Amino acid sequence: MRGGRVTHRVKNVTDRRSNPFGMRPPFERHDPDAHPAVFGYGDANADFHVIGDHPGIHGGETTGVPFTETEAGRAIAALLRTLEFASGPAERPTLENCFLNYIHMCTLEGGRTPTAAEYDELERYFDAELRAINAHILLPVGERATDHVLREYTTQRHRYGPGLDVAALHGVDIRGRGFLVVPVREPTEWEAGDEDTIVAALEAILRSDYRQTKGVATLIG
Repeated sequence: MRGGRVTHRVKNVTDRRSNPFGMRPPFERHDPDAHPAVFGYGDANADFHVIGDHPGIHGGETTGVPFTETEAGRAIAALLRTLEFASGPAERPTLENCFLNYIHMCTLEGGRTPTAAEYDELERYFDAELRAINAHILLPVGERATDHVLREYTTQRHRYGPGLDVAALHGVDIRGRGFLVVPVREPTEWEAGDEDTIVAALEAILRSDYRQTKGVATLIG
């Protein structure tokens, strides 16, 4: 991997790639050919945690793997390969030092957007998995995921006004409560240079000595 793994953390008790902590969807409202939920997937000991919105946007309704199938999902998958986080089959990759999940894991009829109540219902599941992974770097993709992460895991959300401009925050380091947050603009909205911007931002982090000290994400170097 570019820059190598530069932190040493207590290894999680599971080596399972898909749904490593045995989450169960609290409801089933999916299409007949879809998975009830697209669970968290990847390296349970990861330092980098990519956070999407829901399967209807970022994919996985039939593969069961986050960031597959849709245009936006494939763009994130390509980014992970560029950074050498991902290898192997496109629909079930091997991930190293990277974990993927959604703020709303359940699939819904016709890929519809979850209601506010449905997002709220799954918030505790997302939070439990995020804290179990305990990654240093959070990479929320798109406006809703970025808004949620900034509200819940940093004290910085108020700085950006009621309308969150993720294009302006794309690839920017934001210090959180024990995390470094690097928002990613929705891939279907990327313009010229956006992919290079996020690649450069993450490569810079990988070249640095990143670590967590007293619950505060820091970058050194």
